[in-house]
Amino acid sequence: MSALLRLASAALLMAVVTGMAGAQNLRIGLNSDPDALDPTTSRTVAARVVFAALCDKLIDIDEKLQLVPQLATEWAWSADGKSLTFKLRPGVKFQDGEPLDAMAVKYSLERHLTMPGSNRKNELGPLRNIEAVDNTTVRLDLAEPFSPLVAVLADRAGMIVSPKSAQSLGDKFSEHPVCAGAFKFAERVAQDRIVVERFQDYWNAGNVHFDRVTYFPIPDAAVRAANLRAGGLDIAETLQPTDVPTLKGDPRVRLETGASLASVYIVINTSNGERSKTPLGQSAKVRQALEAAIDRNLLNQVVFDGAFVPGNQSVPPGNPYYIKSLPVPPRDIANARTLLKEAPGAAVNGRRGRFRSGTHRGGGHDNPQPVGQGRFRGAHHPLERPRRSRRQPLQLQCLRWQLERQQVLQSPG
Repeated sequence: MSALLRLASAALLMAVVTGMAGAQNLRIGLNSDPDALDPTTSRTVAARVVFAALCDKLIDIDEKLQLVPQLATEWAWSADGKSLTFKLRPGVKFQDGEPLDAMAVKYSLERHLTMPGSNRKNELGPLRNIEAVDNTTVRLDLAEPFSPLVAVLADRAGMIVSPKSAQSLGDKFSEHPVCAGAFKFAERVAQDRIVVERFQDYWNAGNVHFDRVTYFPIPDAAVRAANLRAGGLDIAETLQPTDVPTLKGDPRVRLETGASLASVYIVINTSNGERSKTPLGQSAKVRQALEAAIDRNLLNQVVFDGAFVPGNQSVPPGNPYYIKSLPVPPRDIANARTLLKEAPGAAVNGRRGRFRSGTHRGGGHDNPQPVGQGRFRGAHHPLERPRRSRRQPLQLQCLRWQLERQQVLQSPG
């Protein structure tokens, strides 16, 4: 088990070259190379960006974070909250020409539940049975009520793959994914590019305005920004706060900003092995004292150039799901001293711990990132931290801390 100490919600920053509307090939710079292009096994945010073109979902999320129809036109819970029924959009085709119907939805959801290596199984919670009621109606039966299910189906768990292609390709499906999105897979060159092309039979083809989209994995944010300004990219996502002044000063570039769903936080080990047996891991009062000693606003200004939003919940202040009765706490050194005095044993001298920060996604945590190195998030569903390429060793810069009780109690605040 672990405790989470939320520090800030990352800001969403995407830079777009102005005057690109006439381009037939949209070029997007990603902050990492996506992992497997299979909705069942994928776990990176970079893959999410590509999936937005390749794979439609049962439900989508609009710019106001409202759940809206996509492959499903409507849905309803049963009175006991243990069944969820969807009506599917008629006439939808997969990119291999096969029809998307209730049996295809049943196949995809069962694939999430049973396929070895699935990263969707845990996200689907108590889902126990999928019933194709008729050609355009699907009912999901649960062992117990599970209200997050609708939101879960607005992400990769709700992406429907072609049963024909998935069965024929087997474990090679991720090399040529076939879904029901606006663009079909064309080419992938590892560490270089992913290319998708317009799917002519897409159900919403009138709202597709490019013939091709090419994604370029460019891990270095400064290089992405430079390529954007040089005309090599049309869109660059996940940019650093330090690049903002330069990009704002370039008349050819337009910045799109806003608070994202990503967050930077400290994970505290409370019960996992010997390393949890520290005052911080065992005492809630010590953890509360640590939180009271943190100045989120100062961290935001010094570490993130003021670009992030200080926060204390999984969503930022101003989000419709933010709990206003639990606002961001201010720094309170006096309260921290009091809490340390009250902590069991009250012996914190010389103890050391390691903090790692990361982002949370449904179903688990991705690779941790260094405290103080927050990232701007992508444009679609910025809920997770990208997985590092095997060619790029993960370098953790752990923040060491030392709580020395007498120094804390005697410090002038």
